Amino acid sequence: MDRLSNTVRPYAWGSTTAIPELLGTAPTGEPQAEMWMGAHPGAPSRLSRPSDSFASASGSVPGSASGSAPGELSLTDVIAADPVRELGAATVAAFGPRLPFLLKLLAAGAPLSLQVHPDLAQAQQGYADEERRGIPVDAPHRTYKDANHKPELICALTPFRGLCGFRRPAEAAGLLSALGVDSLKPYVDLLSAHPEEAALREVLTAILGADPDEMAHTVAEAAEAAERLGGDHAPYAQIAHHYPGDPGVIAAMLLNYVQLQPGEAMFLGAGVPHAYLGGLGVEIMANSDNVLRCGLTPKHIDVPELLRVVRFEATDPAILRPEAGPSGEELYETPAEEFRLSRYVLPAGGAPVGLGAPAPQILLCTAGAPRAGEITLAPGESVFVAADETVEVSGTGTLFRATVVA
Repeated sequence: MDRLSNTVRPYAWGSTTAIPELLGTAPTGEPQAEMWMGAHPGAPSRLSRPSDSFASASGSVPGSASGSAPGELSLTDVIAADPVRELGAATVAAFGPRLPFLLKLLAAGAPLSLQVHPDLAQAQQGYADEERRGIPVDAPHRTYKDANHKPELICALTPFRGLCGFRRPAEAAGLLSALGVDSLKPYVDLLSAHPEEAALREVLTAILGADPDEMAHTVAEAAEAAERLGGDHAPYAQIAHHYPGDPGVIAAMLLNYVQLQPGEAMFLGAGVPHAYLGGLGVEIMANSDNVLRCGLTPKHIDVPELLRVVRFEATDPAILRPEAGPSGEELYETPAEEFRLSRYVLPAGGAPVGLGAPAPQILLCTAGAPRAGEITLAPGESVFVAADETVEVSGTGTLFRATVVA
């Protein structure tokens, strides 16, 4: 078992206070959006082990990863040196010699991009196509960063707001119509006159393909009306405040507005349009960086590819609550195979609990001061547990456990 040192990423939409408050550190004034725990090459966790026991598969010197202190190793290098020992034979056979999930603390102070993720076949095809066309993987206009899909789960630590999946066309039509904006009437008519899939497809395509100047005027009128109406329209006025003139403001009105209370979660599968709006949560996903965006972002937007990947079907977003299991485990059940997220709320005076698995584990503390073996964890601290090792957790506090579906 290894205590992890993790990188906080300063994306512009990040909260300036939520992660520092959890960690008990002073805010810097800069946004702190995500803290990554895992072996993603973009920001791998670091740990301390005898460096002469490990050699990176890439030939790099242990501890040379970006952000590593002297004597620290990146978790990526540790896994590459002995994948079966760290991940377990079954995990390597199923997902290859890399950690199949990425765990994060996510703190949204402003809306994230309106986006979807591809399924596995779409990711493989898209990645191969861009490789064939010679687009550098780090190019800002590159869409597919890898050949993997990215199912994900967000579990709220504070009240958390987001958008998830399409509304039913009649409901979306009502929301748009109530704004009283003349330039939205064609969208209202399309939503009211066509079958569900065709209506959603035609309206989203029309919004994203509209003349930018005309759309900017429509968004301004819609934002003013949403501010005046409040209620169900209030979230969209707030989005427009952050992204004035962006067609994603109107596209967002096609989606379900979701509010999670602490402990509640939301699963996002392939093709489901979504955006996080605000709050602090624990997020887990397949180890991928494939995101197709259509608005609410200064990053690369690929509307044709998004329209190809998105699933035009109305859904009722399911709010997940943990299911109680043996030894105090509370499991968030999802169809994903790359990850399994559960929670332990350890009571004062409770008996120690042994956590073992034939797969790797990351344990993240979000409250209290529980112990993992001999390591006492503070909120925001985490440990990596190699496959087939058992760690005893005790004390008082809350631990999230990330591992692979057995």
